[in-house]
Amino acid sequence: MFEILSSLLKYLFVTVIYLFIYGVIRLIYLDIKSASGQKFEIKKNIPYLKLINIREQFDFKVEEIYMLGKDVDMGRSAKNKIIIRDPYMSTKHARFTYKDGKYFIEDLGSTNGTFINGRDVKGTAMPLKDGDKIRVGQVDFLFVHGG
Repeated sequence: MFEILSSLLKYLFVTVIYLFIYGVIRLIYLDIKSASGQKFEIKKNIPYLKLINIREQFDFKVEEIYMLGKDVDMGRSAKNKIIIRDPYMSTKHARFTYKDGKYFIEDLGSTNGTFINGRDVKGTAMPLKDGDKIRVGQVDFLFVHGG
């Protein structure tokens, strides 16, 4: 009787180990698939925002890269081109504009402010340089001019 119970427990233990290994391999596969499935293409001469934070630290969705166009609004609202559901971000938080060959960022009266390299952007549009660190809500981006 003891031998039968012992054999049964061995097979059960081996089955649990195989299921665990299968689960780990499946998670790795899904992680690689989701990383390679991201549909963004960095185009030459088109500026973009590169996420500096680790995405997993947020409980909301944020992309690694956001391409910028001529006029791009950022905030929690679905009416923005860049939508980030950060609770510390206003519905219309900031605006990126392109004028005279330069990109500018403007705070749209947000509650928690918009920061470039640690300096608060208030009242006026501030020019952006390649490598500027932008903080909106809890999220930090690097401005990459691309050209």
